[in-house]
Amino acid sequence: MTASTRLIALLAALGAAVTAAAQAPADAPARLLPAQPPALVVFITVDQMREDYLEKYAPQFTGGLARLVRGGAFFTNAMLDYATTETAPGHSTGMSGRFPEHTGIVSNSLGVYDMQSPVLGDARAFASPFRFRGGTLMDWLRMKDPRSRAISVSRKDRAAILPLGRSHEEVYWYDAPTGNFTTSTWYSDTLPPWLRAFNARRLPAMQAGKSWTPLLPDSAYKEPDSVVFENFGTDFMFPHPMPVDTAAAIRSLPDFPYMDALTLQVALTGMKQTNLGVGPWTDVLAISLSTTDAIGHRYGPDSKEIHDQILRVDRELGEFFDSLFAVRDPAHVVIALTADHGVAPVPEWYVSMDHKPAQRVSLDAIAARIDSGLARRGVDPADFRFEDEMLFVNRDGLARAKVNADSLVRDFAATASAMPGVQRVYRRAELAKDTLSDPAARRWYHSLPPDFPVELVVVQKEYSVWGSYAPAIHGSVYDYDNHVPVILYGAPFKPGRYAAAARLVDLAPTLAWVTATVPADLVDGSVLWSALK
Repeated sequence: MTASTRLIALLAALGAAVTAAAQAPADAPARLLPAQPPALVVFITVDQMREDYLEKYAPQFTGGLARLVRGGAFFTNAMLDYATTETAPGHSTGMSGRFPEHTGIVSNSLGVYDMQSPVLGDARAFASPFRFRGGTLMDWLRMKDPRSRAISVSRKDRAAILPLGRSHEEVYWYDAPTGNFTTSTWYSDTLPPWLRAFNARRLPAMQAGKSWTPLLPDSAYKEPDSVVFENFGTDFMFPHPMPVDTAAAIRSLPDFPYMDALTLQVALTGMKQTNLGVGPWTDVLAISLSTTDAIGHRYGPDSKEIHDQILRVDRELGEFFDSLFAVRDPAHVVIALTADHGVAPVPEWYVSMDHKPAQRVSLDAIAARIDSGLARRGVDPADFRFEDEMLFVNRDGLARAKVNADSLVRDFAATASAMPGVQRVYRRAELAKDTLSDPAARRWYHSLPPDFPVELVVVQKEYSVWGSYAPAIHGSVYDYDNHVPVILYGAPFKPGRYAAAARLVDLAPTLAWVTATVPADLVDGSVLWSALK
């Protein structure tokens, strides 16, 4: 062992000791102190997986979800507790321990798009974490021991990028035009040899002409397979064929279950080829499985398709864990599983089944009327725009055009409040008045950074959704979009079901504790002490 290696090891040991002292509450029993930090943290996010899926389908689980639900610390009452329940905010939250108000990632549209960071192999695509504020678990681990490394993999760019924040680690996602996993110049100018070799196998092309059929016999599914509200009324019954044309099949792959299997193969290959999780320090493998989101949008949370998809996630994770533990000691691995958001029922299905009101809400007519008037005054459209339920106002720009911003905001608020399907319009100052008994206000308060020029937010009525871009939609303040599973698995955790309230932001500080790491950021979450042995 060289002098420099001994110094690194000593600093790591000192860091662990300082962490234990700094993070433990005054009354924490000594047995809670982590005896040996894990060598590998596997952080899994299943895009759009509602917590109730794990309740409904658990009797049919035989694989990875069965392992986690039955052998992990399963928090059944976990919430995001913020309003912008979309993919980008969800993936920025779990490993940072902070709400969107502090990460700066408040929506998909304000997520990872960055024209200064072209995607390798696709000149039309751009992505980076440049908007992300603060650090994540990966940054904290490297501050303790600079040998810590990470790989993050997903079908989506934002789902691969944001779990690691601004860390310059290995981050890869699926490029549908080419069928390859790639990255952007923010991370590297070239792909590593192991990923080039994986891409050269052309696995997506082999799916051309195949069909998605149910995993189990029809008697195992209670859901009807003839719901015309699904998938815009086309291809809503099994089997679901993939295109025969290879290029079309590669583009269509994200809508089929095999995409998750492919993502897990890339993650496992990268872990092995880079020797992740073999040192005396802690490495991170972040995986986001995106197909549940694609299928959920098309067919809805009450469909036979989503039932089959969750069973497939269970099987695929089972194979992944078997392969993982064949090469890494389970005693030195911890696993966290969660989701970035839930989803609302398909409104038309909800009305027909429950006979309760639900509708698709649009404020486009209001925005078009105001935009038309502002255009005649020479106002830049970006100075007054309604996007993702938020009204953004550039008061300086309006003032230069001699437009009264207060009058314009009042007009928008009054008109929006009267629209069918709108529950309430909150002015920005109202959000902080009652965050205890008004969950909508609290969740919006957690969503908006103080420096964002948002004047008001609009909350739709429960079970109504914004727009018609998909049969099933998420993005509201309500529990069906907020309620996600939180499961912690591994040696530090006590298996069982925990009904106490938990939040997605609690994962990062809990994982920091079990890895003997001090968060370098002021986090919004708390350590889930009840789950620790």
